[in-house]
Amino acid sequence: MRKYSLFIFLFFCLHFSAQAVSETQKLESLCRIWGFLKYYHPKVAQGRFNWDQQLFQKIDELKSIDDKKELNTLYAEWIDSLGKIETCSECSKKNDKVYFLKNFDLSWIENNDLFSKNVTKKLHYIENNRNLGESHYLGKGGRKVYFRNENSYGSRFTSQSISLLELFRYWNYVEYFFPYKYETDQNWNSVLTEMIPKFLNSDSDETYHLTLAELVTKTDDSHAYLFSKEISLNQYGNRRVPVEYSYAEGKLVVTKINSTAFKEKTPLLVGDVIYDVNGKTIPQLVNSFGKYVPASNSWGKIEKVKSHFLSTNRDSISMKIERGGHNLSITSRTYFAKDIIRTQNKSPENWKLLEKQIGYVNMGILKKEDLDMMYKNLQSTRAIIFDLRNYPNQTIEPLSQLILPEIATYYLFTFPETDYPGKFYSRKNIIGRRNKEYYKDDVVVLVNESTQSQAETTAMMLRQHPKAKLIGSNTSGANGDVITFKIAGLDTRFTGLGAYYPDGRETQRIGIIPDIIVKPTIQGIREGKDEVLERALLYIKTNN
Repeated sequence: MRKYSLFIFLFFCLHFSAQAVSETQKLESLCRIWGFLKYYHPKVAQGRFNWDQQLFQKIDELKSIDDKKELNTLYAEWIDSLGKIETCSECSKKNDKVYFLKNFDLSWIENNDLFSKNVTKKLHYIENNRNLGESHYLGKGGRKVYFRNENSYGSRFTSQSISLLELFRYWNYVEYFFPYKYETDQNWNSVLTEMIPKFLNSDSDETYHLTLAELVTKTDDSHAYLFSKEISLNQYGNRRVPVEYSYAEGKLVVTKINSTAFKEKTPLLVGDVIYDVNGKTIPQLVNSFGKYVPASNSWGKIEKVKSHFLSTNRDSISMKIERGGHNLSITSRTYFAKDIIRTQNKSPENWKLLEKQIGYVNMGILKKEDLDMMYKNLQSTRAIIFDLRNYPNQTIEPLSQLILPEIATYYLFTFPETDYPGKFYSRKNIIGRRNKEYYKDDVVVLVNESTQSQAETTAMMLRQHPKAKLIGSNTSGANGDVITFKIAGLDTRFTGLGAYYPDGRETQRIGIIPDIIVKPTIQGIREGKDEVLERALLYIKTNN
């Protein structure tokens, strides 16, 4: 009996000493090491290897590995095969950059539950003698990076290995070059753990694209998107009800009826409030679409998905509406875009005078060449309203020199450090000039969830005016230049620079918070009111 017990004891000791590793653990570690070597190892970063083929080979080799010892033997031999790395004296020199380190995390190298001391030592040596300067896989255009020399394998599902490659490629892009990685709802490490099985289970173009879209969505960035016709057709549809609508209070308000090529009338009327579409409430639709639509926050998610609410592949949509105090159930026919006739609204003016010497500027239309004339016409007004519920046209710097009294620090940006991937360095940006002729009366800025990126930066510049007031609702919360690239042959992007208040406070995912909060209401939309603009006019009247 003692011999039998000893045998069992020795069996379990030997079994557990082997430290078995799971399929996901193996692939997680491979993703990390492959991405690290791609950007850190001098010979890999200089493009001396077909790095995709190296990954495919290692994916195959992992299939026969069952424990930690075998895994580390594979990694140690792989690293050694890449050649000797010369000592880098420049790598340890300090510079005068102020580093932002919230995204920087190489702690995984110290995971002794997975990596041997030998492999950890080799990885740290590479970190300390890393590639500096030119990289085969990275370029720098102005103040942001761009990805280059990446092989395309098309957008069709072809194999598990290629699916994993695209996951690993994107995951490492975010790991080293997305400035807001630290702000994602889900820790980026656990994203990898979750997504590996999902990519392994993809077996068609549709599931592949949806899994890619889910991955992109986990950046929680309103700048991000994945353009996939497969998703657009199968998830949203290419037919829609021929109406236009606004969103308020969790419902849709019909604002315009479009005619169709078939001269058929929709049962909807202007002012109808839609609260249910095909058995789903509007918040339920947001949640349904939201899994595959990245956004910085809930209001940004609504802004990005609301155009899909009345879209489908079916020839009709059932809705529940409120009209004249009654709840009604209706069904409306849907049409292809080519069969919907949209009448053009009157083109809005760049700027105009409103009541009692109040100027109004539409920043989405105003161009640089219009600035001097605009200011000449409006500088004698008692207030100027700058409408930023749109996307401006690179007018921020020349406008600041007209409006602000002096040079101001209006934003702090963080830039990716290509010589030490994962680190970012920060720099404060100034704007304006010393200007005795600056605009001395009220500056009112209108913002909402459509105010994104350059529009948010412009709002922050205008906020430097001594008599500025922001009115509306929280802005998008996605700021900083974008990096545009392809993943699995599909167009995608994410924010490339971090953007903060001068004191380091964050705007990403939060947005710029107005001084006076005003949101459109169902009643206001029904009556054709611009409630944000009306509140701005009230503020100006009561403030003077």
